[in-house]
Amino acid sequence: MGVNLKGVWLCMQHEIAMFARQGHGAIVNVASALGLVGAETKPAYSATKHAVIGLTRSAAIEHSRHGIRVNAVCPGVIRTPLMDKAGLSEMFAANLVKLHPIGRLGTPEEVAEAIAWLASSAASFVTGAALAVDGGWTAA
Repeated sequence: MGVNLKGVWLCMQHEIAMFARQGHGAIVNVASALGLVGAETKPAYSATKHAVIGLTRSAAIEHSRHGIRVNAVCPGVIRTPLMDKAGLSEMFAANLVKLHPIGRLGTPEEVAEAIAWLASSAASFVTGAALAVDGGWTAA
């Protein structure tokens, strides 16, 4: 709760104050695909990510009048160097891939591109969204 939810909330307080003074801004929170679906083995984590999406949507409504857009990205499983160092068994790694209909894990660059788009003027009509960047996991 402290990192996944309170950390986002505390950051947003400062971001919103700054953006309100300048009259515009875009906040992109990082939630998770587990914020869009339930998770039998990760209920607390899933609950915090659902809460980030709720916070994102509520803030989007409340602060749109200040010219502030608030969105979230919801990544699936992303292959990172930390994941590679974790030494996952081949069977476990294969099961992670099976979660994603696209047939592979995501990359940090793919999540970063989604964040950059949501923060850009190209997404000027997007607020309150929870964008799944999950290789189809939540669509299945």
